[in-house]
Amino acid sequence: MAVTFAKKGFKTTGFDVSEKRVLRIKNKENYIHDVKDKDLKTVVEKKFLNATTDFSFLKNTDAIIICVPTPLQGKNPDMSFINASVEHVKDNLRKGHIIILESTTYPGTTKEVLLPPLEKTGLKEGKDFFLAFSPERVDPGNEKFKTENTPKVVGGVSFVSTVVAKTLYEQVIETVIPVRSSGEAEMVKILENTFRIVNIALVNELTELCERMELNIWDIVDAAKTKPYGFMPFYPGPGVGGHCIPIDPLYLAWKAKTIGLDTKFIQLASHVNHHMPSYVIKRLDKLLTKKKKHPKILIIGVSYKKDVRDLRETPVVEIIEQLQKQGKQVDYYDPLFHYFKINNIDLKCSAIDKKSLAKYDAAILVTDHTKLPYKAFADGLKLIFDTRNAFANRGIVRDNIKVL
Repeated sequence: MAVTFAKKGFKTTGFDVSEKRVLRIKNKENYIHDVKDKDLKTVVEKKFLNATTDFSFLKNTDAIIICVPTPLQGKNPDMSFINASVEHVKDNLRKGHIIILESTTYPGTTKEVLLPPLEKTGLKEGKDFFLAFSPERVDPGNEKFKTENTPKVVGGVSFVSTVVAKTLYEQVIETVIPVRSSGEAEMVKILENTFRIVNIALVNELTELCERMELNIWDIVDAAKTKPYGFMPFYPGPGVGGHCIPIDPLYLAWKAKTIGLDTKFIQLASHVNHHMPSYVIKRLDKLLTKKKKHPKILIIGVSYKKDVRDLRETPVVEIIEQLQKQGKQVDYYDPLFHYFKINNIDLKCSAIDKKSLAKYDAAILVTDHTKLPYKAFADGLKLIFDTRNAFANRGIVRDNIKVL
């Protein structure tokens, strides 16, 4: 978002508590996959983008966009990053500021968490300053939809704040959609990700059913998606990952409990998806016909999503931990990660040659990166358990390749 504003000629400052990140921006070192190196270099050199750890400079800005993490503590929201950000804003708030929260959170956060401390300054929302919510919409690795051409939803605490926020984003984003309140905007993002987690859970559950009935879930979904209406294809996998899908719906489930409602769909979907790593290992054990005391297993792909260098909430961690508890020896291969560590154990990144691959009793393909050496794996590995149907999608069908 910062680079998007800077590319349009807005003087933009990135605030962060990390001196390392600030220094990297100043040195034009890009660390976000979906930002082009040349774009960052250009806006920094033209002095349209700067970075600092000094939050006192907030008072010199006109618009403040908060994009901080919103993780979970157990199954409850961790609002510490938002709270810390609001304190910085409050200390530097002045008349005319527009503050927009983009961090995914439960409906009500903007009014309940941000508004009270800001109005304690004596300034009034909708009159002296403006406050809104606009959910971040990012699909890492998507070459078609970027920040500029992904429709942006905005909702203000007051009507005038909606107008101001909409006007701001319209300077850099093609389509801006206003809704009636910050709460509606917050619910939009939660709905989007809850829709995904529920449908992913449904197809994951049907995958186990299809296995027992000796049916191919991949063929079934492909056939179902030929219907031109009323169906959207979702495919099974080894679990869900990333910062959004596994976490955001639980924010809504937590909020629902505070007002006395039990969101059964969300909790069931979360349970089904968290079960998938165990199911993957159970299927692998069935496939390992030659029982060894300490079989060697190769994990192919460790990031949560293909072609994305991101380990947040990746199901790979749970899969590897369970394999290690069973006494299996685990290595990995991922061209995006030359170093991978779990529970203080350094995992070895395997070489992709005939001799190296032959030593493994089995491999689990977890993440289907585009540039993986699929043919080399198919030729060199004794057994491949493909949780993404990646080999068949590339026309590679062998007896040693089994599909989830």
